[in-house]
Amino acid sequence: MSEKNRGDGNRSARERLQQQRERDKAREKQRRVLIVSAAVVGVLGLAAVVGVIAAGGDKNSGSDKAGPVVAPTAATDEDGKPAIPTGKADAPSTLAVWEDFRCPACAQFENVMRDTVHELEASGALKVDYHLATLIDGNMGGSGSLRAANAAACAQDAGKFTAYHDTLYINQPPETDDAYGKNAKLIELAAKVPGLDTPAFRSCVNDGTHDSWVKKSNEAFQNGGFRGTPSVLLNGESIFPTKGNEQISPANLKKWVAEANKGKKPGTASPSAG
Repeated sequence: MSEKNRGDGNRSARERLQQQRERDKAREKQRRVLIVSAAVVGVLGLAAVVGVIAAGGDKNSGSDKAGPVVAPTAATDEDGKPAIPTGKADAPSTLAVWEDFRCPACAQFENVMRDTVHELEASGALKVDYHLATLIDGNMGGSGSLRAANAAACAQDAGKFTAYHDTLYINQPPETDDAYGKNAKLIELAAKVPGLDTPAFRSCVNDGTHDSWVKKSNEAFQNGGFRGTPSVLLNGESIFPTKGNEQISPANLKKWVAEANKGKKPGTASPSAG
């Protein structure tokens, strides 16, 4: 064997080993059940306590300048609860997710449950209403929750909400790092979503077009009696971190949706915008 072939063989072996390690790591992440550890429960408990205080004085829950409430494209406002819907509009079950893009427990929920939620949406079994909150801005200071929520609403206008929403959680900075308070960071991440980084998107982000809408959503969260973020409800019933005596997990979510949808037809309508 020539030196060149030997070198190519060594590189190929190393590449295969690296790829196998990455596949193993990915499988382990997908296999992992979403277990709310004592630390995460502590975070949620803290959010519940501080959230009550923040409800009376969240200085960062809205825009610096008051403006009209401009809802993103195809947003809903059922019972005064602004939401961005995803999935088939006539799906028999609805998952309501109240979340904050700076919230580490929200990222844990999203990063573990993402593939399952997308699978259920694609099959027409489930639609999701995303309600955006700014709890961490109130608790920790800064404006990253608001700025990221506005950017996600701008992505909804562009029909790219789901991809950008997922990108924000995959790249979430530490809770104490208000990186999402910088519009430049949010625009930088938009480049990871094909077709999103446009002049219209940049203008929407920099102008805070949907800030007042996000503030309205956060007010609905504060007035909703929720303990913290994420708050996740399946057809109106809380399922995070548990549903009855069962822990939330990808397998259990599929089971719960199947039980709720028994005898019902899957949704077939065109997917919601985003």
